[in-house]
Amino acid sequence: MSKKIINTDLSPAPIGPYNQAVLAGNTLYVSGQVGINPVTGEIGEDVSSQAEQVLKNLENILKEAGYSFKDVVKSTIFLRDMADFAAVNEIYGKCFDENAPARETVAVLGLPRDVKVEISMIAWKA
Repeated sequence: MSKKIINTDLSPAPIGPYNQAVLAGNTLYVSGQVGINPVTGEIGEDVSSQAEQVLKNLENILKEAGYSFKDVVKSTIFLRDMADFAAVNEIYGKCFDENAPARETVAVLGLPRDVKVEISMIAWKA
């Protein structure tokens, strides 16, 4: 099985010893993304603006690898506050139709750069 590293300047650069994504065979493993604007380095103040940026960052990584949200089979959402679930869920839902991927949402004590939301994904193509 082949393994290819995927990175794009259209999403924030990794802040540690990892890559934005790894393509292993037909499966793309996308590292957790936070709501950092890759051009300005800014982070939105509220969870909705952060979630929108997170999904843009994920979409850019998927595109770099030749994938899209339609290819996502699994995602994980990390929230600093479960009270933000509905707001993030509404924004997340705009990216998927009735064939949405499997998913879990987990409340965590903290996230990098003190953000409110982080999302990772796994995508697959036949």
